[in-house]
Amino acid sequence: MPSFDIVSEVDKHQLTNAVDQVNRTVTNRFDFKGVDAEVEMNDFSLVVRAEADIQVDQMVDMLRGALIKCDIDPLAMEVGEKEQSGKQVKVPVTLKNGLDKELSKKIIKMIKDEKLKVQAAIQGDQVRVTGKKRDDLQQVIAMLRGKELDQPLQFDNFRD
Repeated sequence: MPSFDIVSEVDKHQLTNAVDQVNRTVTNRFDFKGVDAEVEMNDFSLVVRAEADIQVDQMVDMLRGALIKCDIDPLAMEVGEKEQSGKQVKVPVTLKNGLDKELSKKIIKMIKDEKLKVQAAIQGDQVRVTGKKRDDLQQVIAMLRGKELDQPLQFDNFRD
């Protein structure tokens, strides 16, 4: 029976490349000369820190551009509130990895509303969709790509 998985994953290696690229750009830019600014990475959470608000905003924009260059959808990036501590301004940035329960339920409801002959089930942080026909599964993929969700989706393990 044909099936596929709906997942939302961020490639950790590409994320490391994007963070390194931003840090290299900051050290080479003229407007950041002599400024203590960097992006720190801890698993899928980042901390952007600099000495001024505008510099932090510029670094978040650089990070967004670097993520796009590394084939990571910027929808996966969730920017927190600015925190002033001493002469440093910090912004926490988290990357959404995996589908949470609410989004999984929303995806299943959207699939059922289409009234296609497929079954969808939550399996951990992914959704497995099975059906008798390959065409039905491809319709589900096309429908989900057309919807605006808060998180990027990938479709893995398409099997006949």
